[in-house]
Amino acid sequence: MADAPESHRQRPSPHGRLTCHDSGMSGEEWTTTEHAQRYLERADDYPHRATGEATLLAQIPSSARRVLDLGTGDGRLLRIIAGERPDLVGVGLDFSAPMLDAARRYLDGQERFTLVEHDLVEQLPELGSFDVVVSSFAIHHLEDERKRSLYGEVFELLEPGGVFANLEHVASPTKRLHEAFFEAIGEPLSDEDPSDRTLDVESQLGWLRELGFADVDCYWKWLEMALLAGVKPAK
Repeated sequence: MADAPESHRQRPSPHGRLTCHDSGMSGEEWTTTEHAQRYLERADDYPHRATGEATLLAQIPSSARRVLDLGTGDGRLLRIIAGERPDLVGVGLDFSAPMLDAARRYLDGQERFTLVEHDLVEQLPELGSFDVVVSSFAIHHLEDERKRSLYGEVFELLEPGGVFANLEHVASPTKRLHEAFFEAIGEPLSDEDPSDRTLDVESQLGWLRELGFADVDCYWKWLEMALLAGVKPAK
């Protein structure tokens, strides 16, 4: 998503769509308090975000008991889930110490959620199995190859019948639509987050199907914000 004012360049994806990359940049800026705070100050301002989050919440099965949040940030998604599903316990992963500090403050008293410092660039740690794996605007910071391998790890972590729901920042199919997204969120293109590695919806849905997920679809979309979800088939 838009954030720190850094230079960027765009390259076409293998499918001809635009993905945003910056030469020599990584996600290290998220380890700084300044960068994390700048994002948190804007987190509630993105248009239609609440609709996407509500649609994600609706995908969580009533039978679910354990949830994993990939790139939990300040625990925003876990807090939303906690408000609607007091029966759920789970784990939130993030590599940013400032974000995890914020999550600990916001989740104070929510002992049913464990926060773990982990960089999604690396293979997921041993955490047991889950009924639901969720993510919100985090996985798009990974390179495409790692996105796909992470989706495979998620499939292995899920219990049969488990759901993966990824509320994600995705690539626009054209430059004009990419510019329209930034206009809609009230930010100049020069403020584009240098750690963004966005990818089109179709490629990611294809990966999920190839990995074995069922009922794969884009369950909600507004410009460059989309909910991608699938179910691990029951045995």
